[in-house]
Amino acid sequence: MKSRTGALPSRKQIALIAHDNKKQELSDWVCTHKKELEQHDLFATGTTGYKLAAETGLKVEKYISGPLGGDQQIGAKISTGEIDVLIFFWDPFEPMPHDPDVKALLRIAAVWNIPVACNPASADFVITSPLIKQSYERQIPDYEAYIAERTKKL
Repeated sequence: MKSRTGALPSRKQIALIAHDNKKQELSDWVCTHKKELEQHDLFATGTTGYKLAAETGLKVEKYISGPLGGDQQIGAKISTGEIDVLIFFWDPFEPMPHDPDVKALLRIAAVWNIPVACNPASADFVITSPLIKQSYERQIPDYEAYIAERTKKL
C-alpha cells in the first residue's frame, strides 16, 4: 500500500483504555502524569473514562464500554485521524470475551502508525518524549491512492 505523510499535532488526542484488572494502574499512572496530560485532549472507553475523570479531575471524553463497542469507537477515531496516541493497559493474563476487539484496536493503531503504550513503562516513555509536545510527521496509508487503485479494477 502506498503511504503519505500525516502530521500528529502538538496537542495530542490521547485515548486511555484499561482492562478491569488494570484500571487502577492506569488511574495511578494518569495521576502521576496529570500535568503532562492536561496539555492534551483525553478520550476513554466507558468505566475507565468515568474512573479517570472522578479520580483525577481531568476532562475526559467518554465513549461506551470496551466490550460494548468502545474499542471500535476508539479504533474508528484512530482511522479518521482523531486519536493520535493510544495508552491501553491491557491484562495479558486475563482472557476477555472481546479479545477480537482488542486485537482489532491494536491492529488499527499499527496501520495508522500512532504511538501505543501497553504498560506503565512504555506509557512513561511516550508521555515524557519530547515528541509528545511537538507536531510529528509520520507515514500513514494513502487512502485516496488506495481507493483510486481499487476502483480502477471495478
